[in-house]
Amino acid sequence: MIYLKIFLANFIANILGYGGGPATIPLLEHEVVHRYGWYTVNEYSEMVALGNGLPGPIATKLAGFIGYDQGGILGAAIGLFASVAPSIILLLVLLRILLKYKNSPKVKKLTQYVRPAIAVLLGVMTYNFFFNSYESSGITHTIILVVAGYLALERLKISPVFVVAGALIYGAVFLG
Repeated sequence: MIYLKIFLANFIANILGYGGGPATIPLLEHEVVHRYGWYTVNEYSEMVALGNGLPGPIATKLAGFIGYDQGGILGAAIGLFASVAPSIILLLVLLRILLKYKNSPKVKKLTQYVRPAIAVLLGVMTYNFFFNSYESSGITHTIILVVAGYLALERLKISPVFVVAGALIYGAVFLG
Protein backbone atom coordinates (compact mmCIF):
# COMPACT_ATOMS: atom_id res chain seq x y z
CA MET A 1 0.00 0.00 0.00
CA ILE A 2 2.89 2.38 0.73
CA TYR A 3 4.16 1.99 -2.83
CA LEU A 4 0.77 2.98 -4.26
CA LYS A 5 0.77 6.05 -2.01
CA ILE A 6 4.30 6.98 -3.11
CA PHE A 7 3.26 6.60 -6.74
CA LEU A 8 0.05 8.62 -6.36
CA ALA A 9 1.70 11.41 -4.34
CA ASN A 10 4.35 11.97 -7.00
CA PHE A 11 2.19 11.27 -10.05
CA ILE A 12 -0.58 13.66 -9.00
CA ALA A 13 1.86 16.45 -8.13
CA ASN A 14 3.72 16.10 -11.41
CA ILE A 15 0.76 15.70 -13.74
CA LEU A 16 -0.88 18.82 -12.28
CA GLY A 17 2.35 20.81 -11.85
CA TYR A 18 2.44 22.45 -15.23
CA GLY A 19 5.45 24.74 -15.54
CA GLY A 20 8.28 22.54 -14.38
CA GLY A 21 9.72 21.25 -11.15
CA PRO A 22 9.15 24.37 -9.02
CA ALA A 23 5.44 24.23 -9.88
CA THR A 24 5.23 20.77 -8.36
CA ILE A 25 6.72 21.77 -4.99
CA PRO A 26 3.49 23.06 -3.39
CA LEU A 27 1.47 20.23 -4.94
CA LEU A 28 3.86 17.64 -3.57
CA GLU A 29 3.77 19.36 -0.20
CA HIS A 30 0.02 18.94 -0.14
CA GLU A 31 0.39 15.22 -0.84
CA VAL A 32 3.21 14.29 1.54
CA VAL A 33 2.49 16.75 4.37
CA HIS A 34 -1.26 17.24 4.42
CA ARG A 35 -2.68 14.12 2.75
CA TYR A 36 -0.34 11.35 3.92
CA GLY A 37 1.26 13.09 6.92
CA TRP A 38 4.72 11.73 6.21
CA TYR A 39 6.46 15.03 7.05
CA THR A 40 5.87 18.29 8.85
CA VAL A 41 5.95 21.56 6.93
CA ASN A 42 9.35 22.30 8.47
CA GLU A 43 10.78 18.92 7.41
CA TYR A 44 9.42 19.40 3.91
CA SER A 45 10.87 22.90 3.63
CA GLU A 46 14.27 21.53 4.68
CA MET A 47 14.01 18.89 1.95
CA VAL A 48 13.20 21.55 -0.63
CA ALA A 49 16.06 23.78 0.54
CA LEU A 50 18.58 20.96 0.39
CA GLY A 51 17.21 19.73 -2.94
CA ASN A 52 17.57 23.18 -4.47
CA GLY A 53 21.23 23.23 -3.52
CA LEU A 54 21.96 20.04 -5.43
CA PRO A 55 22.28 19.68 -9.21
CA GLY A 56 19.37 18.31 -11.22
CA PRO A 57 15.60 18.81 -11.34
CA ILE A 58 13.96 19.40 -7.98
CA ALA A 59 10.92 17.20 -8.63
CA THR A 60 12.95 14.04 -9.22
CA LYS A 61 15.22 14.71 -6.25
CA LEU A 62 12.23 15.11 -3.96
CA ALA A 63 10.52 12.06 -5.45
CA GLY A 64 13.62 9.93 -5.01
CA PHE A 65 14.18 11.01 -1.43
CA ILE A 66 10.56 10.74 -0.36
CA GLY A 67 10.21 7.36 -2.04
CA TYR A 68 13.38 6.05 -0.41
CA ASP A 69 12.45 7.47 2.99
CA GLN A 70 9.01 5.90 2.90
CA GLY A 71 9.67 2.69 0.98
CA GLY A 72 13.39 2.00 0.59
CA ILE A 73 15.04 1.42 -2.78
CA LEU A 74 11.84 0.21 -4.44
CA GLY A 75 10.01 3.26 -3.06
CA ALA A 76 12.68 5.53 -4.55
CA ALA A 77 12.33 3.83 -7.94
CA ILE A 78 8.54 4.14 -7.82
CA GLY A 79 8.73 7.78 -6.75
CA LEU A 80 11.15 8.63 -9.56
CA PHE A 81 9.04 6.82 -12.14
CA ALA A 82 5.87 8.54 -10.91
CA SER A 83 7.56 11.95 -11.15
CA VAL A 84 8.62 11.50 -14.78
CA ALA A 85 5.73 9.32 -16.00
CA PRO A 86 3.35 12.25 -16.72
CA SER A 87 5.93 13.93 -18.95
CA ILE A 88 6.81 10.68 -20.69
CA ILE A 89 3.17 9.86 -21.41
CA LEU A 90 2.39 13.34 -22.72
CA LEU A 91 5.60 13.46 -24.76
CA LEU A 92 4.86 10.13 -26.41
CA VAL A 93 1.30 11.10 -27.27
CA LEU A 94 2.10 14.62 -28.47
CA LEU A 95 5.17 13.58 -30.48
CA ARG A 96 3.17 10.85 -32.19
CA ILE A 97 0.54 13.40 -33.20
CA LEU A 98 3.15 15.97 -34.20
CA LEU A 99 5.14 13.51 -36.31
CA LYS A 100 2.01 12.19 -37.98
CA TYR A 101 1.06 15.67 -39.15
CA LYS A 102 4.52 17.21 -39.43
CA ASN A 103 4.09 18.11 -43.11
CA SER A 104 0.77 19.81 -42.56
CA PRO A 105 0.94 23.59 -43.09
CA LYS A 106 -1.14 24.08 -39.95
CA VAL A 107 1.35 22.12 -37.83
CA LYS A 108 4.26 24.06 -39.34
CA LYS A 109 2.57 27.34 -38.47
CA LEU A 110 1.74 26.02 -35.02
CA THR A 111 5.39 25.25 -34.28
CA GLN A 112 6.41 28.67 -35.62
CA TYR A 113 3.96 30.36 -33.26
CA VAL A 114 5.14 28.33 -30.27
CA ARG A 115 8.75 29.51 -30.58
CA PRO A 116 8.08 33.13 -29.52
CA ALA A 117 6.05 31.92 -26.56
CA ILE A 118 8.92 29.67 -25.48
CA ALA A 119 11.36 32.56 -25.92
CA VAL A 120 9.19 34.72 -23.64
CA LEU A 121 8.99 31.94 -21.04
CA LEU A 122 12.76 31.54 -21.05
CA GLY A 123 13.20 35.31 -20.87
CA VAL A 124 10.91 35.57 -17.86
CA MET A 125 12.73 32.71 -16.18
CA THR A 126 16.09 34.38 -16.89
CA TYR A 127 14.83 37.66 -15.44
CA ASN A 128 13.57 35.86 -12.32
CA PHE A 129 16.90 34.06 -11.87
CA PHE A 130 18.81 37.32 -12.33
CA PHE A 131 16.54 39.22 -9.91
CA ASN A 132 16.72 36.41 -7.35
CA SER A 133 20.51 36.43 -7.61
CA TYR A 134 20.56 40.20 -7.23
CA GLU A 135 18.42 40.01 -4.08
CA SER A 136 20.38 37.20 -2.45
CA SER A 137 23.95 37.97 -3.57
CA GLY A 138 24.02 41.66 -4.42
CA ILE A 139 24.63 43.43 -7.70
CA THR A 140 28.43 43.11 -7.70
CA HIS A 141 28.52 39.32 -7.40
CA THR A 142 25.62 38.97 -9.83
CA ILE A 143 27.37 41.05 -12.49
CA ILE A 144 30.66 39.20 -11.97
CA LEU A 145 28.93 35.84 -12.39
CA VAL A 146 26.88 36.95 -15.40
CA VAL A 147 29.89 38.41 -17.23
CA ALA A 148 32.17 35.49 -16.32
CA GLY A 149 29.50 32.99 -17.31
CA TYR A 150 28.88 34.71 -20.63
CA LEU A 151 32.60 34.92 -21.46
CA ALA A 152 33.21 31.30 -20.45
CA LEU A 153 30.28 29.96 -22.46
CA GLU A 154 30.29 32.18 -25.55
CA ARG A 155 33.88 33.33 -25.99
CA LEU A 156 35.94 30.53 -24.48
CA LYS A 157 33.46 27.74 -25.37
CA ILE A 158 33.84 26.09 -21.95
CA SER A 159 31.38 23.34 -21.12
CA PRO A 160 28.38 24.49 -19.04
CA VAL A 161 29.28 21.81 -16.50
CA PHE A 162 32.53 23.59 -15.70
CA VAL A 163 30.86 27.00 -15.70
CA VAL A 164 28.31 25.83 -13.13
CA ALA A 165 31.09 24.19 -11.08
CA GLY A 166 33.06 27.45 -11.22
CA ALA A 167 30.02 29.41 -10.06
CA LEU A 168 29.54 27.00 -7.17
CA ILE A 169 33.18 27.41 -6.13
CA TYR A 170 32.86 31.19 -6.45
CA GLY A 171 29.75 31.10 -4.28
CA ALA A 172 31.40 28.90 -1.67
CA VAL A 173 34.45 31.18 -1.47
CA PHE A 174 32.85 34.63 -1.71
CA LEU A 175 29.28 34.11 -0.56
CA GLY A 176 29.58 31.28 1.94
